[in-house]
Order: sequence, then C-alpha cells, then structure tokens
Amino acid sequence: MPLAPQPPGRRERNKQQKLDRITAAARELFAEHGVDEVTTQQIADKADIGTGTLFLYAKTKGELLLLVQNSSYADALERGRTAAEGTPDKLEAVMAIVRPVVECNRIQIDNGRTYLREMVFGDPEEPHHRDALALTVQTEAAITSVLRQNQRISPSEAATLARIVSAIMFLAMAAPNHAASTVNDIVQDIRSQVRVLLPR
Repeated sequence: MPLAPQPPGRRERNKQQKLDRITAAARELFAEHGVDEVTTQQIADKADIGTGTLFLYAKTKGELLLLVQNSSYADALERGRTAAEGTPDKLEAVMAIVRPVVECNRIQIDNGRTYLREMVFGDPEEPHHRDALALTVQTEAAITSVLRQNQRISPSEAATLARIVSAIMFLAMAAPNHAASTVNDIVQDIRSQVRVLLPR
C-alpha cells in the first residue's frame, strides 16, 4: 500500500513563506517604482528579512524580476489556454493565448521590457531564468496544440509555426517602436503578422 504524501515540514514551510514575502514585496515595489528605481535593500526591508537571506532566493535584482514576472506570465498563459479552448477560429484561438501574455508584460512597461532582456541574456543556469525559458516552451506548446487542430497543418509544421508566432510575440513586446504602444496596438501588430502565416 503506497504511503500518503507527507505534508511539508516546518523548514520547507518557512522557506516557502519567505519566498512568498519576497515575491510580494518585489512585485509591489517594482510595480510602484519600476525595477531600476528599487534596491534589493528595500525589497529585503519590505519582506522583513535580511539582505543575506534575500540573496539565498535571488542573487540579483534581475533574478527577482524574473521571479515576479514568471508568476504573472504563468497565470496569463493559463488564462490564454483556457480562452483558446472555447475559440473555434484558429487565428482567434492563437490570439487568445497571446493577448494575456502581452497584457501581463505591459502592466509596468519598463519592467516588462527588462524581463524580456533578462530572459534572453540572463544566466540560463539560474533557476528563475530556467523557469522563464520553460514558460516560453509552454507558450509554444499551447500554440502548437491549437494549430494541430487544423487538418491542413502537419504536427511538425504546427510546432514550427508556433515557434515563429512566439518569436513574433516576443519581438513585438520588446521592439523600441512599441515602447509607448498600447496592448491593443501590440496585439493588432502580432495578429497582422500571424494572419499571414496561417493557412486559409
């Protein structure tokens, strides 16, 4: 008879509580002031921990931003997947996945742009960076799943198209000409490019 899973011990619960406090503090400060204007000392003070403890969870401010944004991105991707399930038109289903990701990236524009830069140029061995890259893979998988429902698209073509759509989305969010654009502007730009890619 298999053993029931054991609840996490006190040490694990304490670690999770500290991580939750750090994430909440960083999220609030980054949203209010922008990542460039916040110090790690301010985050540690708001989370009620020492800076040494903070650095056990994230070594740099960039890693803290990844921690915060990854959580928002994961939530946005889940909302997009759910919306895509009930959308029969494949272009609209793909855009149902894309829109919440763009929205979460634009809550605080400078933070969103810094997050994209950290994803591309950050240390791939760092856990929060790995999590960010895993989210890009999950985004491609969600788009692939939508595209595979089109009988005219083979599984390998669906995966390739999903990678292209993902690249279009990330470039549109990071593009200097979109620095002051609204979510709707960016989504419309992505839609116009994706429409050309998909078979009619």
